[in-house]
Amino acid sequence: MSEVAAPGFVRVRLDLSYDGSEFHGWAKQAGGQRTVQGEIEDALRTVTRSGETTYELTVAGRTDAGVHARGQVAHVDLPEELWAVHQEKLLKRLAGRLPKDVRVWALTEAPDGFNARFAALWRRYIYRVGDRPGGVDPLLRSHVLWHDWELDVEVMDAAAKSLVGEHDFAAYAKKREGASTVREIFDFEVRRTADGVVEIEVRADAFCHNQVRSMVGALLFVGDGHRGVEWPRKVLDARVRDSAVHVVRPYGLTLEEVAYPAADQLAERQRQARRVRGQVH
Repeated sequence: MSEVAAPGFVRVRLDLSYDGSEFHGWAKQAGGQRTVQGEIEDALRTVTRSGETTYELTVAGRTDAGVHARGQVAHVDLPEELWAVHQEKLLKRLAGRLPKDVRVWALTEAPDGFNARFAALWRRYIYRVGDRPGGVDPLLRSHVLWHDWELDVEVMDAAAKSLVGEHDFAAYAKKREGASTVREIFDFEVRRTADGVVEIEVRADAFCHNQVRSMVGALLFVGDGHRGVEWPRKVLDARVRDSAVHVVRPYGLTLEEVAYPAADQLAERQRQARRVRGQVH
């Protein structure tokens, strides 16, 4: 994965969102399964009349099957000539070609040092849960998990706060060969909105595979009284997977925002991320 675009190419930033309900995650997969990356790359190839040439996207966070994104960011390196010819109309053409469950909102020439994945300062996710006895609003059923026990939001928030900071999150992660499980959580809070939905919001430099959904599973056990407020931190400190920690369903999770440093700090941020964590997302 190149730190900069190759000579003769322009690095283009894409800001996008999608409903993950009908996707098998972000990343392209063998076997023809429908993915967000596949849909965008196919649309890009079609509207730029690139024939068999595929311009590969690099994304800030590779979301799993069923996970949604409101503030996802990706980049693609395009030939200078192609960008010059198509840039003015490319956004509207993509809108006409893409399926309605994925939208590209902005296409901009990225500054030097920009890499959607490695230059990111942090990612912010929200997991949404409904605990009303009658279930979840049918209009929100693909975005809100129903939990059939009443949740104590204050206790959940206290438990979430105990996980803030830089830690080894091996107990909440699906281990990947050669990848670090050390991450830094900047903010972690639980609140109830005016319409009764419980929002579990977490912001970190990056996340391990399944980390957010595992932490949410632990917080739900605290909120419904099955575990004490201290339990999520005890699990963290043990540094091994606990069979009592369930990975909750994906559809309650949304990537809300990705943040980047100022243009003159992008290259250094990218170098730091590559050096400290290697191939992470």
